[in-house]
Amino acid sequence: MKYQGVFFDFDYTLGDSTPAIAEGYRLGFAALGLDPPTVEQVRATIGLTLADGYALLTGDHNPERQEVFYRTFQHAVGVKAQGPGRALMIEGTTLFPGAVELLQALKDSGRRTAIVSTKPGDTIRRIFEHQGRLDLLDLVVGGDEVHHSKPHPEGLGIALERLGLRAEQVLFCGDTVIDAATAQAGGCEFCAVLNGTTKAQAFDRFPSVHIAQNLTDLKNWIAV
Repeated sequence: MKYQGVFFDFDYTLGDSTPAIAEGYRLGFAALGLDPPTVEQVRATIGLTLADGYALLTGDHNPERQEVFYRTFQHAVGVKAQGPGRALMIEGTTLFPGAVELLQALKDSGRRTAIVSTKPGDTIRRIFEHQGRLDLLDLVVGGDEVHHSKPHPEGLGIALERLGLRAEQVLFCGDTVIDAATAQAGGCEFCAVLNGTTKAQAFDRFPSVHIAQNLTDLKNWIAV
């Protein structure tokens, strides 16, 4: 088989945390006296760091205000949250149709699977644990577990090293051009997955081996 490993982004590639992320943005903006963004505006930020998402929607690059937004988000629905807010992120996140079947097929075929995401690693692991599917993943590298965010290939490199794979043995799958740039920087082949807000033509400037309409398409293309 061509690929010994298949690695994934998480948000809008394998799963959807929009309700929790939108709530975090709403409360973060409120803490700064800003009108809440729409869900569609928030959707356009998913895959970015929280600081970059805030700056994209507000044009505000003030680090102190970005820190207030970040801190409020994390205490509302993120890693510092408890009770309903944390439940919204963990239990309210859904996996896309075909995600479980794809990951199970990869596992059954002997391929290694990893998630390399800007989302905190513990959050991703808890989402899969809640779904009863954590066994389908060999590794999760979250955004809080690296020094450099995507498109820097640090997270990808960590996953390759820990799983004993070379870049040319791995396919990286993601829904944004940030993921495409990450794969290119890390030396992996890339497959775009059109589950998010990025259109197919946006990937034209990056090398890709396939553009999958959904995860079932990806599973069929990999032939697992």
